[in-house]
Amino acid sequence: MELTLNNGVTMPALGLGVFQSAPKQTTAAVEAALATGYRHIDTAAAYGNEREVGEGIRASGLDRPEVFVETKVWVSDYGYEQTLHAWDKATGKLGVDYLDLFILHQPAPDRFEKTIATYKALETLFADGRVRAIGVSNFMPHHLKQLLDSTDVVPAVNQIELHPYFTQREVQAADAGHGILTQAWSPIGGITFYPGWGEERRNVMKDPAIAAVARAHDKSPAQVMLRWHLQQGRSAIPKSTNPARIAENFDVFNFELGADELAAIDALDTGVRNGPDPDVAREERFAMVIPEA
Repeated sequence: MELTLNNGVTMPALGLGVFQSAPKQTTAAVEAALATGYRHIDTAAAYGNEREVGEGIRASGLDRPEVFVETKVWVSDYGYEQTLHAWDKATGKLGVDYLDLFILHQPAPDRFEKTIATYKALETLFADGRVRAIGVSNFMPHHLKQLLDSTDVVPAVNQIELHPYFTQREVQAADAGHGILTQAWSPIGGITFYPGWGEERRNVMKDPAIAAVARAHDKSPAQVMLRWHLQQGRSAIPKSTNPARIAENFDVFNFELGADELAAIDALDTGVRNGPDPDVAREERFAMVIPEA
């Protein structure tokens, strides 16, 4: 299943996420995902595993154009020239000569003038053909408005925390209003540990409403949630390093949820964010240096 971005580029709707995948596990996870049928891998400079993603892609034996490669610029590399160099670092680690999707990892509102300069560098990379599409991550509607007021190319994608317990409907509506595709990170609510966030969180995988839908279709709760995303036109990037779970997460194209089931899952929204608030500066984290190699 593919989605068409606002610049005409097509992107596989379902991808493998590698956030917090240890480098030594990442290569095998990517290779397993590509063997299963995935053709979209999402990584980021801040994850510290771009090199291993590239190794997994090469180990798959697939030609470069067959794999949609998405990565992100980290805040410590924000700025026009710094971002052009961030592309050099990312492509060097991944072992590719272009990126399919290059996005800003955070709005970083405490230094938004640098955020704008960074996006303008993405526009240059896009115009030069070094990236096929550009976008953002964790941008709220007011961040999008500020960005759009100062730049020329509408982001193709906005990657945000999105699962049944946190649907961010206002962000989805803003994205749709601008022709931006919403991409879900933590799409099955299995967000891995952020120190200081979510210690009291409920496990959406054990929600009885989702379990009931899963039983009706002889599917797992994770498969039901991924199908919920896909049927509502979103991209989803579930993370796993377990080959069986990777395969399970991809087995979501042979059933369909009814309108009442989609509505029942929609109704689970709590409005509670599990990850960091994009409007709160995290100076220590933002200062993390991305190595050259």
